Amino acid sequence: MGPVETEKYTVAGLVGEINDVLSGEFDDVWVEGEIGGFKVAASGHWYFSLKDQEDDAVLNCAMFAGANRSVRQRPKDGDVVLLRGGIDVYAPRGSFSLKVRRLEYTGAGELARKLEELRQKLAAEGLFDPAKKRPLPQYPRAVGVVTSPTGAALHDILRVMQGRWPGLPVYLAPCRVQGDGAAQEIVAAVKLLNDHAKVDVILVGRGGGSAEDLFCFNEEIVVRAVAASRIPTVSCVGHEVDITLCDFAADVRAATPSNAAEIVTPERDALSVWVDERHERLVTAMQRRVRVLRDRLARVRLQHPRQRIERYRQRQVELGDRLRNAMARRQERRRERLAALCRQLDALSPLKVLDRGYAIALHAGHPVTDAKTLKAGDELDLRFAKGRAAVVVKRPAGLF
Repeated sequence: MGPVETEKYTVAGLVGEINDVLSGEFDDVWVEGEIGGFKVAASGHWYFSLKDQEDDAVLNCAMFAGANRSVRQRPKDGDVVLLRGGIDVYAPRGSFSLKVRRLEYTGAGELARKLEELRQKLAAEGLFDPAKKRPLPQYPRAVGVVTSPTGAALHDILRVMQGRWPGLPVYLAPCRVQGDGAAQEIVAAVKLLNDHAKVDVILVGRGGGSAEDLFCFNEEIVVRAVAASRIPTVSCVGHEVDITLCDFAADVRAATPSNAAEIVTPERDALSVWVDERHERLVTAMQRRVRVLRDRLARVRLQHPRQRIERYRQRQVELGDRLRNAMARRQERRRERLAALCRQLDALSPLKVLDRGYAIALHAGHPVTDAKTLKAGDELDLRFAKGRAAVVVKRPAGLF
């Protein structure tokens, strides 16, 4: 039998096959090692090698500009890092490298996990509750600062405050802001300003640095001290991209120490302009009011007391006449009413009947309305319209 015929590849085809296999199998891997030969290209891409710390193996790596912008601290030779990315084959050279999408320093993953656990714990206790955030004083009488006395942060804060409100008192509670023991000193400084300084707001922070430099502002004791401050606090740690747990606990977060100074310090020149404008408006309004009152006073004619007495006398006479007229009208109406009642009573009087020729027979002083009540010999008194007469009944009733 002859030799078994195998599949033939072109160089490009074989490299492509290898690339497909490697990129498919190792598209998302984590690799730990030591950086060497670190270079930054003009395009912003990073090129370096990753050495195994226990062996001589080396892996070429590339981290493009779009990915390395998220790395806070640029790595250097000798740094031990944890890389995440995928294998990529470079056909023109027939070599492969790790295309890095994420870079963390050794231990950063575990540290981030613990930090997130602490954040969730403190948030559950309500230390970061937005409803508990207090407003900053608009015009503080004095400002407290918790930072290093030799750091750039203090210089920036004083420079900004001096430019905005010269002479505003500043109480410095000096402390270390990185390294061992820094967290305890920050806590003591915050407590010192709360207990003894007459400040209306406290700035807590420092200038920029690595994540390790800023880590003391993530310590639980610092976060609790800032949240427990009875004086409103402003956290100003590092640069705008730096976020610490202290930022969540403070009443206000500032991007930088300089920004914190701008937030808490009113601008005296702007306030002076505002006061001048309000003063001018007040003066104008008062002048307008005075003119109105002066014009009104000019229209009022002052009268002699005798004229006022005469006017009241005339008023009295007018009221007297009205009263007499009212009484006369009332008396006339009552007189007319009485006459009407008299006419009505006169119309109902029995005497009017007598005027028509009738007479009233009275027996023992009582009118006789039924002849059957009489008997012969009864004496009657007849009353006429004019005069009276006495008569005697001759025949009893029913004899006619």
